[in-house]
Amino acid sequence: MGKIYFKDLKAHLGEEICLEGFVDKIRDLQYVQFMILRDGTGEVQVTIEKNDDNKNLNEIVSNLTLESTVFVTGTLMDSPNVKLNGMEMIPSTIEATSRSEAELPIDIKDKGKTLRETRLDYRFLDLRRKDNRLFFECETTLEHALREYFIKNDFIEIHSPKIAKGAAESGAEVFKIDYFGQEACLSQSPQFYKQMAIASGFNNVFEIGPVFRAENSHTSYHATEINMADAEISYIKSVDDVMDLEEAWLKYGIDALWEKHGEKIEDTFKVEKPNTEVSFPRITFREAKEILKEKYHFEGEREDDLERHEEKLLCQYAKEKYKSDFIFVTKFPFAARPFYHMLDEEGLTESYDLLFRGVEITTGAQREHRHDILKQQMIEKEINPETLDFYLEFFQYGCPPHGGFGVGIARIMMQLFHLDNIREATFIYRGPTRLNP
Repeated sequence: MGKIYFKDLKAHLGEEICLEGFVDKIRDLQYVQFMILRDGTGEVQVTIEKNDDNKNLNEIVSNLTLESTVFVTGTLMDSPNVKLNGMEMIPSTIEATSRSEAELPIDIKDKGKTLRETRLDYRFLDLRRKDNRLFFECETTLEHALREYFIKNDFIEIHSPKIAKGAAESGAEVFKIDYFGQEACLSQSPQFYKQMAIASGFNNVFEIGPVFRAENSHTSYHATEINMADAEISYIKSVDDVMDLEEAWLKYGIDALWEKHGEKIEDTFKVEKPNTEVSFPRITFREAKEILKEKYHFEGEREDDLERHEEKLLCQYAKEKYKSDFIFVTKFPFAARPFYHMLDEEGLTESYDLLFRGVEITTGAQREHRHDILKQQMIEKEINPETLDFYLEFFQYGCPPHGGFGVGIARIMMQLFHLDNIREATFIYRGPTRLNP
């Protein structure tokens, strides 16, 4: 028989079985001992009567510390009077497979009793909480569904290099490295290589993988290493094709997530499913600024981009007017965008930000695929075309009209679950002051 997980125990009532797990609780009473084990999928009570036959077992349990691991053999009994799932394990052997120190450095039952930074120092213990396990089960489901959508729609998955010759986004800081005497950097985006795939005739491509941003930001929604989901599609007619794709893709992922975990999500995190029944509203940057000024009497300091408070107000507007948790903002000024975004006849970019519950989660765009115009836009951004000669070559031998987007998985998860900090939504967080564990 293979390993039995606690979530499947009801199928083994009355059987002699073996169980392995962490010691979650111990009650050592006058005539009986109760030991609660957990394995991440559930919990089970082990009941040991105190008598001469069980003397060895009683001694083992008396000397166990919480969070130690044990291997138990015995009979799983149907016991309606037991509050924990109406069953109990009557052991014949108990073996301590590892021993925890008696005092833990953090409180793993109540995260509020330990400072966040201390919990991050001991992330391997912090992740033992049930809510954390559920969170990363949900991330697994969401990421699988997002990948499944691409596969079902004939996208090719690529794995671009994480050591790059040049920066993919103007204005963004990079981690520079010495590459055998040449200056290189850690990739901040698979952007150039997604476009290379389009120029290669791959039609539609996606990638889910790490990117690196050397931004000295200490906000609740920035990280220096990010798990990004990127997509690029060819032969588009306008940036609306890119927005159509992302909207359908996100709805597919969210529906799949709630179908599998919805009840547990709402019970554990007290959050509601985003409304996937309505279309995501689309407004221009200019309209957004007018709405902010006229409806909310707020004017941000930046004329070429949106500030965090503006994003929050626009999401409030989308919720009130359209019953949508999402809103697209389009036509950003070129000053706030990378050189490779296509411009319209007014000089505005064929780009968008997707806002979700108060935070921008995506920048997407139709790309400039015409070599001469792309080169000219580089010069306008004060980028020497020779520094990106390998990139410009992609567009010298024919390249379809195309566009795409990139989304940080942790930021989506953070907003889905109403977490207050991206550190809680990341398995191991990396920021300007954190390189441990």
